[in-house]
Amino acid sequence: MTNQQRMNVESFNLDHTKVKAPYIRLAGIKEGVNGDKIHKYDLRFCQPNLEHMDMPALHSLEHMMAEFSRNHSEKIVDISPMGCQTGYYLSVINHDNYEDILRIVERTLQDVLEATEVPACNEVQCGWAASHSLEGAKEIAQGILEKRSEWTEIF
Repeated sequence: MTNQQRMNVESFNLDHTKVKAPYIRLAGIKEGVNGDKIHKYDLRFCQPNLEHMDMPALHSLEHMMAEFSRNHSEKIVDISPMGCQTGYYLSVINHDNYEDILRIVERTLQDVLEATEVPACNEVQCGWAASHSLEGAKEIAQGILEKRSEWTEIF
């Protein structure tokens, strides 16, 4: 946590100068009125304020992770890129097994390496179809997989 005033957004209370990317951390849990629980994970791929993903690669990786992750779990609610271009948020419903989340992300990134095209990379299915890079997404995935042993070390 930072020494700043407490903010409503969880990640704004995280001291980004202290974390050590890449990592996967539980960022929050929300419980619905019927008892369903949404677990939100911070998939930090780049070291904050020192590196970031280029938009075409980040965009393609988002498409691939959103599509491919659902082949490994029916509990995926959403995968969304961070505006700072350093990672993604992964939300799952009624699934609190951290080790399983790591396996889902690992398998999904392996699928990225095997992909021959970016899913939904066209003007009908994507709002900015001209901004994609299959090669860039594969480079990011490869780099993150090479550091798999570090994913549980946040600080």
